Amino acid sequence: MTADTRPGLTERLAAGPLICAEGYLFELERRGYLQAGAFVPEVVLDHPEQVTALHQEFVHAGSDVVEAFTYYAHREKLRILGKEDLLEPMNRQALQLARQVADEHGALLAGDVCNTNVFDPADPGTHDEVRTMFEEQVGWAVEEGADFVIGETFRYLGEAEIALEVIRQAELPAVITLVVDHDDVMRDGGSLPEAAKGLAGGGADVVGLNCSRGPATMLPLLEAVVSAVDVPVAALPVPYRTTAEQPTFQSLRDPAWEDFPDGRPFPTALDPFTCNRYEIAEFTVAAAAAGVSYLGLCCGAAPHHIRSMAEALGRTPPASRYSADMSRHAYFGTDPTLAAHNRAYRERL
Repeated sequence: MTADTRPGLTERLAAGPLICAEGYLFELERRGYLQAGAFVPEVVLDHPEQVTALHQEFVHAGSDVVEAFTYYAHREKLRILGKEDLLEPMNRQALQLARQVADEHGALLAGDVCNTNVFDPADPGTHDEVRTMFEEQVGWAVEEGADFVIGETFRYLGEAEIALEVIRQAELPAVITLVVDHDDVMRDGGSLPEAAKGLAGGGADVVGLNCSRGPATMLPLLEAVVSAVDVPVAALPVPYRTTAEQPTFQSLRDPAWEDFPDGRPFPTALDPFTCNRYEIAEFTVAAAAAGVSYLGLCCGAAPHHIRSMAEALGRTPPASRYSADMSRHAYFGTDPTLAAHNRAYRERL
């Protein structure tokens, strides 16, 4: 199946839920190929084989989308590092790596733009600056053959609206996802359902939430968003055990350890809070029941989480061949050919 003949974003969503794996920043940081803090995806130039491998692993696990790793590959981030000369090569390389894997597996290729950390509602000059950054990245996504573009992690509705305008001007489908932190409102005012409704009315093909909140604190927000819009809704939480008291992964505190270099677990010591695969499956079922049809995970996700999400939707991706089967475990198994003295010893383990 070629890029010209495979179903597009709208057709796939009409046929059933779609899975989009994210989480490149944290997974590649854990593997030692990306620096926490700056979180600039230089890995696409320095170690492209690692990015390709992660794309392959996410598709193997059940992702329908290969998202180009261009999160934070915008002019402002590279300016801070003094590496603006890498802007276009980094974006094009990321898109080309994703294109190769998408073509190989018949998956969709998504371009990506994100929060710029420049936007200021009170300063129109920053609006023009943001628009220029988005136009650069979306332009490269168009030239490299993206099937649609994701605009993500927007705390300001105004910034999300600029991203949507730029993507629509490029005549590509747009998936726009927002972030709310401790307060269930946008930073520039207005409720999340109102913001989602405005974006849907402005032409977004999919609207929803990503990042910051874990499954437990994102799930309660979804029903109101679904009710507010007439387009598919996205939900891509971080796979961490956030709570009502600590609703974001930035706010998580570890009672068992306090000696963090930066005073908090975020972003490099979140391991004790990681959701297991069964919690992800539970979220997937609940989100789908609430009407969400564009599902995924954000920072912290690993392929086994995506496989669990796919299986919760009744799918058997290639990685399901290796899903757990404890029936043949030496101690905990049930196979009658297992040594009885080992099975009897299980309570001592």
